[in-house]
Amino acid sequence: MSDECAIWLIGCGNMGGAMLRGWLADGIDAAQITVIDPFLKTAPDGVRLLAHCPTGEAPPALALFAVKPQSLKDVAAVIAPALGGNTLLISILAGVEVATLRKHLPILQSVIRVMPNMPAAIGKGITILYADAVSPADAARAATLMAPLGGVEWITDERLFDAVTALSGSGPAFVFRFIDALAQAGAALGLPEDQALRLALATVEGSAALAGQSSETPSQLAERVASPNGTTRAGLDVLDEGDIFSNRVGATLTSAAHRSAELAASARDA
Repeated sequence: MSDECAIWLIGCGNMGGAMLRGWLADGIDAAQITVIDPFLKTAPDGVRLLAHCPTGEAPPALALFAVKPQSLKDVAAVIAPALGGNTLLISILAGVEVATLRKHLPILQSVIRVMPNMPAAIGKGITILYADAVSPADAARAATLMAPLGGVEWITDERLFDAVTALSGSGPAFVFRFIDALAQAGAALGLPEDQALRLALATVEGSAALAGQSSETPSQLAERVASPNGTTRAGLDVLDEGDIFSNRVGATLTSAAHRSAELAASARDA
């Protein structure tokens, strides 16, 4: 990011904070960043922290909305006068569509909707972007800002955001639950709890890295691990019985996607 690109981070909760840490770890100049959050007590060294929107300043080149979706109307009313027509707005508000953002912030020409996930804090996230009409330059700026957080992908149909939210946005929580279940099961078999957790973490991390580098699908890799009549096959037979595992995962994502659609409808009607 250039020195001329002032970034306003509006809201700095779990995800906003994770993104901020990712940017700083990648070397983005802290002096470029202003955090506006009335509830945040401290910010990283060099980052300007404000409880309220500044007045009498030039509009920022880029504003990133990271508040709770239900706060959009109130926050937009306060922030809108400080933004300029050339300010690029990036929103990570779950379920809030680009049209809804434009309704509350009509002065803005460039609006990009983004769905990051929590591993962004260590540069291992995946961020999905969508825009209805932005210049190639603004698209490139947004992608550049998200690149330090991990992988960056675009979608061309905003309706896919419900699926994106369920899979990659909420997905880390589901993976954490799986890691916890592996560790608990290992402890139940007699391993010390701390060791069981270390083994579970290393197993998931290594398996994900291998799957990412392999030309084979995860399903094919699972079959490679499973020898006929072996221990892995015995465990897979339990996971695969009646498709209970895959059906449960499918139901989990469907429920999350449904909630994303409900949030969009609620924001649209606000």
